[in-house]
Amino acid sequence: MREEDLEIAIKVVIVGNGAVGKSSMIQRYCKGTFTKDYKKTIGVDFLERQIECDGEEVRLMLWDTAGQEEFDAITKAYYRGAQACVLAFSTTDRDSFEAIQSWKKKVEDECGEIPTVLVQNKIDLLEQSVVDPEEVDLLARALGCRLMHTSVKEDVNVNAVFRFLTSRCLIEMRREEEEYMGNNILHPLTICKL
Repeated sequence: MREEDLEIAIKVVIVGNGAVGKSSMIQRYCKGTFTKDYKKTIGVDFLERQIECDGEEVRLMLWDTAGQEEFDAITKAYYRGAQACVLAFSTTDRDSFEAIQSWKKKVEDECGEIPTVLVQNKIDLLEQSVVDPEEVDLLARALGCRLMHTSVKEDVNVNAVFRFLTSRCLIEMRREEEEYMGNNILHPLTICKL
């Protein structure tokens, strides 16, 4: 098998409290649809999308985890192997904003440091906002995350979230590959001396 035949697949977990738009986000991104009827995710949902990013064909595997604590034991296993994360909260739900640090810790406990983006969803409802823009910026800086504002309903910045994470993951993969190659290839002069 040639190296260029190898598929690049990236597992992305989308986490946050219930009803912040996680399921709607992956439905919008993968299927181009939006449903305003809320259905609680039980356990974990999963969708895929093939994209081209930075000259590479990439298969994104998007894992939508339940936002309710009663499913914590189920979803914990699904964090493992994740290479990127969306931390989502709603403009209109203060509790979802305040829970972000806890969600980030859960992901870090299972995955370590992975490319992560903080998403403030439902920006189409800014007139009903219960979070101050400055505190959102402060949280993003404290977490070391890129902050992106989305409206899944209006399809604002949804593609940008996943393109950013894909690009970050590709950079990380290339860095790790270079590091591996640098540590595992003998210099030609070393071979001559053997």
